[in-house]
Amino acid sequence: MNKPTKVRARPAAIILTTAAEARIAELMAKAPEGAIGVKLSTPRRGCSGLAYSVDYVTQEDKFDEKIETPGGIFYVDGASILYLIGSIMDWREDDFAAGFVFENPNAKGSCGCGESFTI
Repeated sequence: MNKPTKVRARPAAIILTTAAEARIAELMAKAPEGAIGVKLSTPRRGCSGLAYSVDYVTQEDKFDEKIETPGGIFYVDGASILYLIGSIMDWREDDFAAGFVFENPNAKGSCGCGESFTI
């Protein structure tokens, strides 16, 4: 007789701070028509090779990681997951700058301005 197997929820590939979740809610509150969420990807660019890019998304890709936040859906690009597992995404603002900041345990180095990283 087969025992029923328990399906354990897997942890999200990336952890969002409350500040990052609040910023996603702000972005979704003023999202263009047709936007279903916000998506993080790591396109090849910058001094070190890969960069973090956050954009509105209008359709769900079956390979994307989907994270439901109180303010809207946050997606992580399926092709970028391996570069981002275990990362923490935060939103920081000061008198001179505002933006998402990443603590990525997979990054072996980054450029001086912090805009790109290498694996």
